[in-house]
Amino acid sequence: MKKLLFVDCCIRGEVSRTKQLADAFLSALPGGYATERVDLGTADIFPLDRARYFAREKLLDEGKLGDPLFGYAKQLAAADIVLVAAPFWDMGIPARLKTYLENVSIAGITFSCDAEGNYEGLCRAERMILLTTRGMEIPDGSEMEQATPYLKAICKFFGIGGFETVSAWGMDTQPPAEAEKRLLLAAKNARELAMSL
Repeated sequence: MKKLLFVDCCIRGEVSRTKQLADAFLSALPGGYATERVDLGTADIFPLDRARYFAREKLLDEGKLGDPLFGYAKQLAAADIVLVAAPFWDMGIPARLKTYLENVSIAGITFSCDAEGNYEGLCRAERMILLTTRGMEIPDGSEMEQATPYLKAICKFFGIGGFETVSAWGMDTQPPAEAEKRLLLAAKNARELAMSL
């Protein structure tokens, strides 16, 4: 059975429009997938302050990759599909998602690097899928949209095979009927993408 890792960064919970896209995707996921969810609204993750950084480096220097600190990284490395649901905040991703990625970026688990600085991704995922909503009128491909380029780079670094985005934008700028129409279309696209897996 394949593993789908659902990185849930729908901070607003049940009122999140991005969660509606995630619900649509997951409802259409075919059999054959075991889903694991990381709820970034409650997950025990923290930015790397000085103490955490040096504690992590000590574990890495000692080769203690079995430490619970590296659990999220191992979970990511073992996933076949990575589904990220995150709203578009401040031209990119929420801080909680950035903190998660900081915590899973572990040499020897999600990537390797040799003495010359050459890196190789160690994740086996076929692809990462981003489900997102944007309040502003910022369509896919806009230079103002920096979530997608960042996550594409992360995929390349970690060795994840591909990247796709399903989005709805203008959620706070369009008349309610138009915003709802765009959200429903994005939910349809999310369901169709899930069914294609």
